[in-house]
Amino acid sequence: MTLEATVSMGWVNTVIDAAKNLGVPENLLLETAGLPAGALSLERWPIDFITRLWHAAEQCTRDPGFGLKVGAGVRPASIDAVSFAMQSAATLREAITLVQKYQRLISDGGRFQMIPGSRGTWIVYHPRQGRLAFSPHQIEAVLSAVVSLTDWIAGSAVGPVRVQFSQARLGPLSGYREVFGCPVEFEQAFSGLLVGNEVLDRPLPQADPALARVHEQYNAGRLAALEKGAVSAEDLRQWLVARMGPNLPRRAEAARMLGLSERTLARRLEAQGYTFNSLLDEVRRELALAAVRESGLSLAEIALSLGFAEASTFYRAFHRWTGMPPARWRKQGAH
Repeated sequence: MTLEATVSMGWVNTVIDAAKNLGVPENLLLETAGLPAGALSLERWPIDFITRLWHAAEQCTRDPGFGLKVGAGVRPASIDAVSFAMQSAATLREAITLVQKYQRLISDGGRFQMIPGSRGTWIVYHPRQGRLAFSPHQIEAVLSAVVSLTDWIAGSAVGPVRVQFSQARLGPLSGYREVFGCPVEFEQAFSGLLVGNEVLDRPLPQADPALARVHEQYNAGRLAALEKGAVSAEDLRQWLVARMGPNLPRRAEAARMLGLSERTLARRLEAQGYTFNSLLDEVRRELALAAVRESGLSLAEIALSLGFAEASTFYRAFHRWTGMPPARWRKQGAH
């Protein structure tokens, strides 16, 4: 049980790589997004982190077709082992069912629904945003990625019959036609692709029942680990990083997110050698050192951003962490 919706680093890196291909350096993208130092070393990102990344990419690239380009650039590594399970499936319909089942391994940022009809099936995407509103490019990237991955799995162009978005058009129609190769409509009731049933039910060239079972077992194990009931101190650490600000995250809030009592949360953290306050102190220390070393913010601004009511309280904490005042530590780091 994780504290909030998260996304795999495979999907994060797909967005970063697309921005790089358009001339936006990784460090500029992360800086524009306002993400903490060491964000790329996390095992998974909170959904709001990647939303900030998308908004930063939109700002840095100024490309109305950025989301479509991200989706078109999706490769098996973008969705990790789920892609291999899809490739071993008997049909595309079965492959998409696997995505529905193991969606959390890729991202908690949405879910797929299949609505079958007499001639075709709608593959509908329902986004699930965090506290921050999604960039519309995120939705376009997902539908574009569906086309890229199904083409890769089928070994040839699948070609949806129709595509629609619940949002307004972002770029020229020619960009959408190039990606989807069919009529595209906007400001509709939902976002999704209509694919012919004969395409979805056609046997896949690399179908392998034995291999499919192996991938199924592997992904099921990973999903179980992700959804395990024990509270992970690392999950809590990531949640604290995402929530850090002038108003400090509280233990009661974390317990409420987990559906636990504060006492139960405390016991589970204690079993891992932590307390809520010790983790909070570690996170504040890591963010403080990075901000003092790398940002141009004043010490008073850094103190406020880490929930210190007064600069003097921040100075005392920093001295406890490093053995010296923040101004001297910053000066030494510059040499």
